Formats: sequence, C-alpha cells, structure tokens
Amino acid sequence: MSKSVNNQILIKGFVLFLLIFGCKKSGNTEFFTENIIKTETVFKTKNNFIDSTKLGINLKPSGNYSRIKNSIINDRAYFKSLYERNVIKATDSASSYLYSKLINDIVPHWYGTPWDFNGHTNMPNQGEIACGYFVSTTLKHLGFNLNRYKMAQQAGLVEAKMLQTKAELKIYSNLSFSTLKAKLNSVYKNGIYFVGLDNHVGYVLIKDEALYFLHSSYCDDKVVIELAETSPCFSSNFYVFAEITTNKKLVKRWIFNEKLTVPSN
Repeated sequence: MSKSVNNQILIKGFVLFLLIFGCKKSGNTEFFTENIIKTETVFKTKNNFIDSTKLGINLKPSGNYSRIKNSIINDRAYFKSLYERNVIKATDSASSYLYSKLINDIVPHWYGTPWDFNGHTNMPNQGEIACGYFVSTTLKHLGFNLNRYKMAQQAGLVEAKMLQTKAELKIYSNLSFSTLKAKLNSVYKNGIYFVGLDNHVGYVLIKDEALYFLHSSYCDDKVVIELAETSPCFSSNFYVFAEITTNKKLVKRWIFNEKLTVPSN
C-alpha cells in the first residue's frame, strides 16, 4: 500500500475518532472537541462564495477596532436620550444600528481568526477563539453588558436564554434543512440571530429568506461566514434560536446597559 493511501486512512480515522468522542460534559456546562477541515479562503467554503454586494455587508475589516468599540459605547447615549422621547423610533433605530455595527464593523475584523477549542482571545486575529467565545466576545464588544467567559462556558440553550426568554425561543429538532429554513422564514425577518446546535454555537444571518452561518468554525479552523445549507458545521439534530437584532426587549437592555446574566434555571 502506498504511503499516500496510508496517510489518507490515518487522517480519516482521526477525524472519525473526533466525531465519535468529541462531546464532553462537566457539571451543567457542555464542552465539545471539534474536528478540523481546512479550506482555501475565509469567504470560500466547500466551493461556495459569499456575495457581499448582494448581501449588502462588509467582508473586509476597516477602521481601528478599539475605536469602533469606543464609538459604540459613546453612541449608546444618543439612543438612551432618544428612547426618552420616542420609544418606537429609538428601538427601531438601535436595532438597525446594532445590525450594521455587528455585521459590518465588528465581525469583519474577526474573519480568519483561528479556531481552537480552548481559544478565548479578546482581540481579533491575535490568538485563537472557540465558537462560544466568538459569540460572547463580539456581543460584548457590540456593547452588551455581559461576562464573556461565563456566557461562553454555557450550553447553547443556556446562552440563548441569556438573550431571550425560553418561551420566546424557537427550538427545533430532527428537521431537514429545507423544513428548518421554511419554519425560520415563517417566524423571522431579515436580521441576526443566535443559534445553538448539538455541539456548536454561532450566528445566523437571515437575508431575503436565505440563511448564512457566521461562526468560529471547527470545520474550517477559523471564523467564517457561509451558506448554512452547505455548511458541514450547521448539520445538527437540535437547533435553538434567539433573536438579537430583531429582539426589542434585548435592544432596550442594550440601550440602558442592563446586565445579561446566566439564568438560574
């Protein structure tokens, strides 16, 4: 048997081992080891490209990251003042603001940041980031008052409940992608949503009924955005969704800098 064939067998065996033994639990906190499959570029996964022009989003970072974070904190005062005069206008405006800041200003700096199961860097492309820490860190940098360590160390369902009450979450299991997509489009509009899966978490961007998965990917070994339908990491028996940019209660909590805590039950 040739050396190359032997190497292929060893690699396949290693990936299978990770998939079988990848789930670990410690107390009430779920941890998962994750397999690594590399692709060529940040915005190309399994030969699928993201059309940033069609989506109307930025894929390349711009500006100074620290200044972006500081500007968000400073802008909060404007929305708080506006809320006192016009609740609806303030909430709608802040919702649009958070959407744009997260997808166009914060996240582009994180694309390509290496994934690692234990990664928890606080700076994009300096160190490594796990999937849970990617979500909690970018939300914190977006101005949400939360402990990024405590949030990242929770199971996906618990993270979702930090953002929205359990009764308002959307939970699905054992669905085909087409059925899941139809259900999401029947209850959600364009926006950014948190998603917890069997062994992974990230964001889902819904735009014109298409679903895009934004996450620190154990399948690509870095932070990526990709079509959810063709993402190997998006395959799951369980999904829990929480609204972020379309969540008026959460937007209000951002405006008034209210603390998001781990639920007690």
